[in-house]
Amino acid sequence: MDLSAEFKRWKAQCLSKADLSRKGSVDEDVLEIVQLLNGQEQFFTTSSCAGRIILLDGSINGSEVQKQNCCWLLVTHKACVKDDVIVALKKAKGDAVLKFEPLVLHVQCRQLPDAQILHSVAMDSGFRNSGITVGKRGKIMLAVRSTHGLEVPLSHQGKLMVTEEYINFLLKIANQKMEENKKRIERFYHCLQYALEKETVSTTSHPKEKVNTSYIRKKKRNPAKARGKCVTEGNEKELENNDHDDPGISVTIFPEDC
Repeated sequence: MDLSAEFKRWKAQCLSKADLSRKGSVDEDVLEIVQLLNGQEQFFTTSSCAGRIILLDGSINGSEVQKQNCCWLLVTHKACVKDDVIVALKKAKGDAVLKFEPLVLHVQCRQLPDAQILHSVAMDSGFRNSGITVGKRGKIMLAVRSTHGLEVPLSHQGKLMVTEEYINFLLKIANQKMEENKKRIERFYHCLQYALEKETVSTTSHPKEKVNTSYIRKKKRNPAKARGKCVTEGNEKELENNDHDDPGISVTIFPEDC
């Protein structure tokens, strides 16, 4: 099988499909990243969410809130205020849960080295729960994910179980997480630009080399050398402090494609 031709077919097919998300379009905060990736021969995005604060009303009889089986009382991709949550909670009949979900971005990559470069960008930008999966048919998927989410139950069987003061406290935390998420998205975009520029220069200088391994992230390297222009004085210390729980590059081989 010609994987290069197959990848082009997958990309054309995916990008020609209608957006079936609830919003029906790409979130503004992640639009530049999506456009940049889709403009490259070796990548295309399959799904994305820039991050959101949501209030879900789950089933009264259910022990676990699942999005497909619950009512969305409130969804926002911006900072949330208490009054909006209080109004939305009045509609709850089951178990209402307040959640903050950080950026999720799925990117299909042409080759594993391409995915490794993108994985390095994600890790260096603070998305430390990112990983690579390889399907049986050769589909290589990178998931950009973070761990700084939030999920707190607020009501049970339609009855509010917390005070408005506590809701206000939770929203302060959720809004702070949203702000940090936006900073990481901006960092990801700039690191991605730098990595792609470096890859282009490397390919031009060494046309026979298929992979630029200088940007592939390895543990215990000097962060300034590893990340180059991606590290600023403001975030270098933060990234160094987080290196102790760096999972590195994780590749999972799945027996069947999803």
